[in-house]
Amino acid sequence: QVQLVESGGGLVQPGGSLRLSCAASGITFSIYVMGWYRQAPGKQRELVASITTGGSTNYVDSVKGRFTISRDNARNTVYLQMNSLNAEDTAVYYCNALYGVSYYWGQGTQVTVSS
Repeated sequence: QVQLVESGGGLVQPGGSLRLSCAASGITFSIYVMGWYRQAPGKQRELVASITTGGSTNYVDSVKGRFTISRDNARNTVYLQMNSLNAEDTAVYYCNALYGVSYYWGQGTQVTVSS
């Protein structure tokens, strides 16, 4: 049974930071491309950042220089460090694991940026 469990979301003031974690089980974590997506109210889900098995990363333009994705294969966990948060970053953040045509989603964690 595959599980992706996100944690670390919450309420933060503009300019603040959060670190999201996604712990995976039931998959051979090291062979999966891992990604963080987000979905704001009334908007489509978008890819925020991804990291390949070799550690190559990719970011949507709006978070470049502010967010950092990383993975720890020994802990089967992917992280998203989010700095300089602003209101436009408010969304539910989802973890995704992709291998070929197989993919899995976490349940999501809410991130709210507000003063």
